[in-house]
Amino acid sequence: MTAASPSPATTGDTTGDTTGGTTAAATALLEPPVRAEAPLVLDTAPPRTLGFRDQFALWANLGISLIGFTSAATVLGAPGSELSFTAATTAIVVGTVIGTAMLGVAALIGARTGAPAMTVLRGLFGTRLSYLPTVLNIAQCVGWGVYELTVIAWGAQTVAGTEGWRWLFVVAAGALTTVLTIWPLGAIAALRKYVAVAVGVAMVYFTVQLGRQGFPNPGAGNWHGFLKATDAIIAVSISFVPLAADYTRHSRTPRASFWGTFSGYTVAQVWCYLLGLIALLQSHGNVDNLLTSFSGVAAGWAFLLVLVLREADQSFANVYSTAMSVHNLFPKVDRRLLTGGIGVLVTALALQIKQFTDSYYAFLGLIGSVFVPLLAVLAVDYFLGRGRQGWALEQDAPSRPLMLLPWALGFATYQFLAPTAVTSWWTSFWTNAQSLLHFTPQEWSSASLLSFLVAGLATWGVTRLLPRA
Repeated sequence: MTAASPSPATTGDTTGDTTGGTTAAATALLEPPVRAEAPLVLDTAPPRTLGFRDQFALWANLGISLIGFTSAATVLGAPGSELSFTAATTAIVVGTVIGTAMLGVAALIGARTGAPAMTVLRGLFGTRLSYLPTVLNIAQCVGWGVYELTVIAWGAQTVAGTEGWRWLFVVAAGALTTVLTIWPLGAIAALRKYVAVAVGVAMVYFTVQLGRQGFPNPGAGNWHGFLKATDAIIAVSISFVPLAADYTRHSRTPRASFWGTFSGYTVAQVWCYLLGLIALLQSHGNVDNLLTSFSGVAAGWAFLLVLVLREADQSFANVYSTAMSVHNLFPKVDRRLLTGGIGVLVTALALQIKQFTDSYYAFLGLIGSVFVPLLAVLAVDYFLGRGRQGWALEQDAPSRPLMLLPWALGFATYQFLAPTAVTSWWTSFWTNAQSLLHFTPQEWSSASLLSFLVAGLATWGVTRLLPRA
């Protein structure tokens, strides 16, 4: 491609008629600027419009969720063996910092390559082999998208004080989600300008109101289960790893992508989980009554409504990233058709699925455990291996099957330490392996950290064997 020849108006030539140029300049000043949007097909270069504040606001909003409030129960522990408030708080902070640092690495790679998350994996595995994690991510994002719409409906019913009209809340949330995905960069700009401020005010209000009421400390000085709680928090942060590059590919600089992601998500998730922990303790560990603690304070329903409406950015992220993953499979399909169709699909499923079973949660957890070691393989190969010379991200990127080995080792390590209860035979397989090797999981055996370490070290070893690009 060759650069277009400059016109007289842009070179400062005054020999011709300047009236037209003056009129055009005046018109440009009067008309609002056209905001660049995300590309419609995969092979179009993304506009670099997101600065630090945009990304801080995006990830701060994603770090606060109704699911985060209720998930505080996984940190506190089972009744009778709860962590102390100090131990639970420490687990939330440590787990968030570790997990969000990993998330920041994925965000950084997205900003440097300018490619969506699953397309980045073409450089790691080759185009055809990248379809494997892509299909898994599609299943994960669709599942979480459906779950988010059901959570929004549940929150809306709590605010309205009724168990009816669920279908209306699901359809409204699905429609809002779909609209946001049609104009993703515009949605991120709106999050920064308006939603982040409203959410911040609501969070401050609930922090003050709930903090004034005090709360019990059932765990006293108990720290047993601290690393398990920390591991759970790490897993929550890492769950956004296969989505991060879909947004940070639009970052103006790699630095803004890392620090915007790290600081925004860290502050928000710590705040969200601590507030959920306080509300949970005030409701005596009853998760079903947790949101009642929020709506029970003065004018609480109004501020809770803000958080319910804000939950749409979670479903937005899942639906949009589903479309970005499908783009890796079908790069020429218009992004708007993908997001519109996926939005309709997720809404239809949410109307049918009113309650999630334990096996469904386990299935989503199983897929999530896939991406912890995958991040280690991605980061090591990008910074220490082939990525230093530049990855091939084209449609015909050659396969690198050897890179599947460290990923598989990391996944096996995760399941060996913490088997996911998907089916009885799956759990039995890994518990029998533990018995065969005379291994009993200990409090220090963090599945997330150890699987990440094993996958990372194995990748480093593999990169020594492969020739340079």
